[in-house]
Amino acid sequence: MLLEQQRIHQLRNYQASMEAAGLSITFPGHRPLSRAQSSPASASSFPISVPPPEPPTKPRFTTGLVYDSLMQKHQCMCGNTHTHPEHAGRIQSIWSRLQETGLRGQCECIRGRKATLEELQTVHSEAHVLLYGTNPLRQKLDCSVTPMLVRLPCGGVGVDSDTIWNEVHSSTAVRLAVGSVVELVFKVATGELKNGFAVVRPPGHHAEESTPMGFCYFNSVAIAARLLQQRLNVRKILIVDWDVHHGNGTQQAFYDDPNVLYLSLHRYDDGNFFPGSGAPDEVGSGPGVGFNVNMAFTGGLEPPMGDAEYLAAFRSVVMPIANEFAPDVVLVSSGFDAVEGHPPPLGGYTLTSKCFGYLTRQLMALAEGRVVLALEGGHDLMAICDASEACVSALLGNQLDPLPQALLEQRPNQNAVCSIEKVIETHSEYQPPFPI
Repeated sequence: MLLEQQRIHQLRNYQASMEAAGLSITFPGHRPLSRAQSSPASASSFPISVPPPEPPTKPRFTTGLVYDSLMQKHQCMCGNTHTHPEHAGRIQSIWSRLQETGLRGQCECIRGRKATLEELQTVHSEAHVLLYGTNPLRQKLDCSVTPMLVRLPCGGVGVDSDTIWNEVHSSTAVRLAVGSVVELVFKVATGELKNGFAVVRPPGHHAEESTPMGFCYFNSVAIAARLLQQRLNVRKILIVDWDVHHGNGTQQAFYDDPNVLYLSLHRYDDGNFFPGSGAPDEVGSGPGVGFNVNMAFTGGLEPPMGDAEYLAAFRSVVMPIANEFAPDVVLVSSGFDAVEGHPPPLGGYTLTSKCFGYLTRQLMALAEGRVVLALEGGHDLMAICDASEACVSALLGNQLDPLPQALLEQRPNQNAVCSIEKVIETHSEYQPPFPI
């Protein structure tokens, strides 16, 4: 304080001598120490000027992608990828296509993770989770619940003739698939991202509480939905399943839950197409009655269902019911095995990849656009790459190639009309929840 007073006295003497010499000079007023910028009181009286933050070097993305190459290691121990339709090349090809087209660069690529055992048990039994979610399998359990692995014709092993198991890598891959979907879904549900696409394998929608089947071990979409309910208290969740096969595991998980609307479009053929479930009259139970909707196409492949039939189903069944439900989040079990190029045992339908972009765009009108697609089935590499590209383009809001006017005006085939009318007749009995 004495030094400060001495400095002021010297400045005043200097100012007086300059004025005596005929020179005018002024000094800024002295700021008391109590108001110096280093003082706690300075902020209220003398705001510090902070330069605006530099603009982020990375643009703000709205669409998320998730992928992990470790999921490729879920391979049959026979080493022959050509004999197994559900193989690592599926996700590798899709990821490469998104890179080549520049779509990957327009999206936020998030890091996946392994789902915890507790997360898996929101849908699956403890024994099932320990059997297929831990490695090695048999350290956790006694022999009475050891999985019944079968020897496959190729020389590898599996839980059935289709669903292979790799003792070293499968448990990691299946948990990564679930955890990656959960991470993406939560980023969309909390508003960090607007929407997203999960490039994951193995698929999940056939996995039941205690049964792996149809290439599936853990039901990624169902687990994500359960965790949304438990952790974020999301009130209404719509699950749309457009894999050509019915998602029996997802239906089972929410059959009596009125807060999760499960809506599946699939080839049914009076129960003669895998997995045989998904009849139109499977509508839910207890409080969940009316909240399980099976757009079950019957009539075989004479003719096969295509764009006109799926667009009609969306127009007549899917969107009216979805709008009435008014979901908070939309999850899509996005199998692409209805796309042309899949042989009859794996699909046999003739939808174009472009059509899936339009179906995605329609779902984006729901839940303020909070939509997440998770890869399920689809085994023709060109078909699933084209469809994934179309869906990600739609999520990004890019201009889609227009569908031909003739297609938009085309009447669906008679088998599809009968199938659609059956669903409408079945669900018109429930007043509410869904007047169509």
